[in-house]
Amino acid sequence: MKVYYFSEFPYHEYPDEEGEKYPSLRLTFPNTYFNPNTANGLFKRYFDECIYADQLGYDGIMLNEHHNTPSCMNAATNLSGAVLARITEQAKILMLGNILPIHDNPVRLAEELAMIDVISGGRLISGFVRGTGVETLATNGNPMDNRGRFEECHDLVIKTWTTPGPFRWEGEHYNFRVVNPWIVPIQKPHPPIWVPGSASPETAIWCGEHGYTYVAFLTDLDVTEELFNHYREASMGAGLQPSKDNFGYLLCCYVAETQEKADEEAQHFLWRMGTTTRGPREYMAPVGYRTQAGQAVAARRQGEKPLAQQSYEELKENYHIVAGTPDVVLEKLEYLHGRIGMEHLIFYGQESRMSHDATMSNIGLFGKEILPIIQKW
Repeated sequence: MKVYYFSEFPYHEYPDEEGEKYPSLRLTFPNTYFNPNTANGLFKRYFDECIYADQLGYDGIMLNEHHNTPSCMNAATNLSGAVLARITEQAKILMLGNILPIHDNPVRLAEELAMIDVISGGRLISGFVRGTGVETLATNGNPMDNRGRFEECHDLVIKTWTTPGPFRWEGEHYNFRVVNPWIVPIQKPHPPIWVPGSASPETAIWCGEHGYTYVAFLTDLDVTEELFNHYREASMGAGLQPSKDNFGYLLCCYVAETQEKADEEAQHFLWRMGTTTRGPREYMAPVGYRTQAGQAVAARRQGEKPLAQQSYEELKENYHIVAGTPDVVLEKLEYLHGRIGMEHLIFYGQESRMSHDATMSNIGLFGKEILPIIQKW
């Protein structure tokens, strides 16, 4: 099994009581609470943590992108990806990823990703995402166009990477007189493509038809199995043979010498599970963003209760959070690996106000005591 370190690069540097004055921390929480100098220090420590994961032999480092929220400072994930391409040595750079529907220039996006692949020496894994409803609203997008723009942007990026230019593109959402980028990726025919999902059967099916790797994000295990089955059926229907390499799972995790210390630090993930997702339904899933099938799965994706309503113990019981000593964590990871059969684990190892020392300890203990074992699975 391969393991990828992940942090959202959060900015939890404001009084919590101020955040509670607003309906959501996404979209409408005022950016007057942002201090660029504080963010400078945070970026430095987050990149230092990524370097440590690279040095310990993690298979990759994952980056994501969000907008208008303190939960994630990566408003331009390709910038952070370019930094990692230069400061790391061996870890794959997993971009999970670029929010395709909000991009007005897929050719420019293809160029940026090609640069990361070239600078890193061919270590890019390019993740394509639809984004939450917040991203569509923040960029004046029509939720009804989200999936159409996602698929066409994907098609143009792939063609830009694989078809010698110049050529012309005339589509429903994008039109270019000349497509002829000078820079193209090292990896041929193109870098690996991954797609995350949490509710939409259509995304799992689309991903399976293309043979891409599908990663479940904070989904109930029953729902995860359902989405993985949608993938397998679609993949085999397209004449492909899916394997465990086509599946990944994201897990919040903290490892410590004692259960008490692990539970203390893992409490930081509660901010991600509840506070940062609070808000009107239309922020995360505006009308037209999901199909009826997607809405049905979304209602079940977190189990009997939404993540925000689950206690810390319930989140652990439902495998949204795994915390404990190395032996405890290994036992739980072995169960997950056997049940859902994923080849790729996203080790979500830092969140909220978790300190730099606590994060480095988590990365280190997991990397030294657990990583060498599960990489042999």
